[in-house]
Amino acid sequence: MVFALTDEITFPDPHYGDPDGLLAVGGDLSTDRLILAYSNGIFPWYTFQEGMIQWWCPLERFVIFPDEIHISHSMRTLINKGKYDVTINQAFDEVIRKCGELRMDMEGAWLGPEMIEAYTLLHEQGFAASVEIWEGEQLVGGLYGVTLGRCFFGESMFSLVPSASKLALIHLAQFFGEHGGVLIDCQFETPHLKSMGGRYISYEEYMELLQS
Repeated sequence: MVFALTDEITFPDPHYGDPDGLLAVGGDLSTDRLILAYSNGIFPWYTFQEGMIQWWCPLERFVIFPDEIHISHSMRTLINKGKYDVTINQAFDEVIRKCGELRMDMEGAWLGPEMIEAYTLLHEQGFAASVEIWEGEQLVGGLYGVTLGRCFFGESMFSLVPSASKLALIHLAQFFGEHGGVLIDCQFETPHLKSMGGRYISYEEYMELLQS
């Protein structure tokens, strides 16, 4: 079933949510609520048509383990060419706004002003991070997500040139793994993420890693 949240910052047990992973609607995007949500594997999805926040928690989690990231031959060739520079947390505002612009063009925009403001505040408090891909001084790709403990929760990515988002994900996995990270939460399966090493684990295994 789908629960209606109140002003109280709590969430129901994810095992009682819908089979597709939808757990609750309503509430807000305050920092305290977002941290509680991610600490339990719950993430928001804003539906602008309905003007409502949805909270999702699939019990089969699609994840990438940093040491299992798949780097194709073509990506290795691109990396070795050194055509692009990669940075971390140097342009969070630009990355999230680029992601929002592309979501609006392609999917009707779930990453609107409220979401951008909420995740920017998380970033300012050290709970969100970005990876940037540069061609010269131009930002051509990147991703951002939430960081809690040893887990990274991917939120969105963008590419203005071929394979820029793949390059960002590879760099994230390598950097995160080198610094003790154990899990990248992809939220939902896509062919793009599956080709790079994504696979399903149970919610129980997921929570063990999240709490490790």
